[in-house]
Amino acid sequence: MTSSRHVRGWAGVGSLALVTALVLTGCTGDGTRPASDEASGPTATDDAQSSESPAQTPAESPAESPSESPSDSAGSGTAVPVYYAGDGPGGRTVLFREFHRVEGDPLLEAARLVAGGGQPDDPDYRTLWPGVEISSVTATDGVLLVEIPSDGFTQRPDGMTRRDARLALQQLVHTLQGVQQERVPVQVAREGDASLFGLPTTMPFEQASPLKTLNLVNITSPEEGATVTDDVLTVTGVANSFEASGPCRLLVDGVEMVLQGYQSEGWMEDRLFPFEVEFPLEGIRGEVVVQCETDDPSGGAEGDGPAVDTKTIHVAG
Repeated sequence: MTSSRHVRGWAGVGSLALVTALVLTGCTGDGTRPASDEASGPTATDDAQSSESPAQTPAESPAESPSESPSDSAGSGTAVPVYYAGDGPGGRTVLFREFHRVEGDPLLEAARLVAGGGQPDDPDYRTLWPGVEISSVTATDGVLLVEIPSDGFTQRPDGMTRRDARLALQQLVHTLQGVQQERVPVQVAREGDASLFGLPTTMPFEQASPLKTLNLVNITSPEEGATVTDDVLTVTGVANSFEASGPCRLLVDGVEMVLQGYQSEGWMEDRLFPFEVEFPLEGIRGEVVVQCETDDPSGGAEGDGPAVDTKTIHVAG
């Protein structure tokens, strides 16, 4: 087993590079002003309402656009970012992104994946939507208009908390803004302006603060279930971590085989930043877990601990 020593400040550990600045973190970008509970849309938590702040242009917010997805070279159709729920620090539900390839209209098909029309690749992820019909998604009049023809789920289904309802709407907002590569509000259209999950749809939903909505580290590549045949594994992702650095590990049967540090393009802003790190695979074969985390300066003494994302892959001989 090989291991690098864990030291504060990860910039000098491993082989680091910066990925291309991306277009919008509607895939993981910085947020426009979060909407309120009862008017302009949901935020991620009931107690996490942010004050209004000016929206940034796409050039100011790195994000994974569909054209830069890890599966871009394989298969037909269009690769789209889809946001799913998962467990964050302290068991708090947050959003993770993974790419899916769809046929047909990218906006509509991505929305249908969010609404329960498909399964995430990563078994750690899930959708908060109980299965809702979406008939169309149209970019019009400065909004992304989502047509929901049925009258079901005007109130929250059994087991869905108010917080989950608000986060479910953020799944849709982040996904559609990522596909569109533009941070525009999402307007849900229902007959008679009916509510959805107990939230009014009379006003558009805007993107809530990424730091309160997204997991603070998200692996982009390798994808869940990928087979790797190279001698070096390149891991890319986005993060917002203390001092823009944190650890990535390769685990075999729960044992740390290699530890490398990543250095992202920034931190302390309301968005996630790209990072890249490389792992030598000499002597490593079979099922491997790639695990990246945010740095935890307190070493677990304070707070809920680091944000974590994992991907299980197969390293071929």
